[in-house]
Amino acid sequence: MKKGIVYYEAGEQIEQYLYIKSVTKGLASNGKPFLTLLLQDKSGEMEAKLWDIGEEEERLYTPQTVVKVAGDIHNYRGKLQIRIRKIRPLSDGEKVPMEELMERAPLSVEEMVEKITQYIFDIKNPNIQRITRYLYKKFEKPFLDYPAATKNHHEYSSGLAYHVVTMLDAAKALSAVYPVLNCDLLYGGIILHDLGKVIELSGPLNPKYTNEGILLGHITIMANEIEKAAEELQIEGEEVLLLKHMVLSHHGKAEWGSPKPPMILEAEVLHLIDNLDAKINMLVRALERTKPGEFTERIFALDNRSFYKPKMYSL
Repeated sequence: MKKGIVYYEAGEQIEQYLYIKSVTKGLASNGKPFLTLLLQDKSGEMEAKLWDIGEEEERLYTPQTVVKVAGDIHNYRGKLQIRIRKIRPLSDGEKVPMEELMERAPLSVEEMVEKITQYIFDIKNPNIQRITRYLYKKFEKPFLDYPAATKNHHEYSSGLAYHVVTMLDAAKALSAVYPVLNCDLLYGGIILHDLGKVIELSGPLNPKYTNEGILLGHITIMANEIEKAAEELQIEGEEVLLLKHMVLSHHGKAEWGSPKPPMILEAEVLHLIDNLDAKINMLVRALERTKPGEFTERIFALDNRSFYKPKMYSL
């Protein structure tokens, strides 16, 4: 059985089928064009360089295609890359199961639906529950398929739903420590805070930003959706305003993309849980492919730091 791409080490050779997630064209110091391919299987992804390319290579090696790659793993500026020796597209009749090439959330869709449904049921405030249920059902299918981001955290199939589920579990645990928290507002805000990403992004595979995503962003999109849902359901009251504030403030600061900073307790807690879950997800994934006693690759979104994996860890 082939091991996952992220578990290879510098000095090893690789030969297996991989999925091209993205392609970037560049010019080498000698003036010749090359391609940077982001290749993946279900374990994760790794960059590869294809040198001295021509029009034929540009035509053959495009995003969302499967290729067979043979190459050497090497360390380039603290990050592992594949130095390609051979690469080819699939030949006629050659089939590779996509589930072997696509990274997915560690929980099944069925498990996540069950958990989210229960959290919505646990919301006692009728206005918050109705708006949350309405919007969840409206966008349920893409919500369960989409990643939470194009890069950095939960950037895999069903990553958006998994991000929300882990945040809900964290909120439930915190509410036991801090009973002053309003769970109705916190659960509703968590379920809705990133739901606008199903409009901001183009799809579950190799997502790009849509025109709405570029011009409005998922925060504004969902604030507008909450307003429309309240009109559809004929709901008035402070709950509509508070849910909109939860969404508008969840990035914490203007420089991080929030039109408003958190100005109620539950909004501050939502921001903290969101940030915590994203960072833990990035760290755990990096540590999973690092041997005890060694350092992870540099994580750009965490100030480009490397993290040490203690020998006592069993991850």
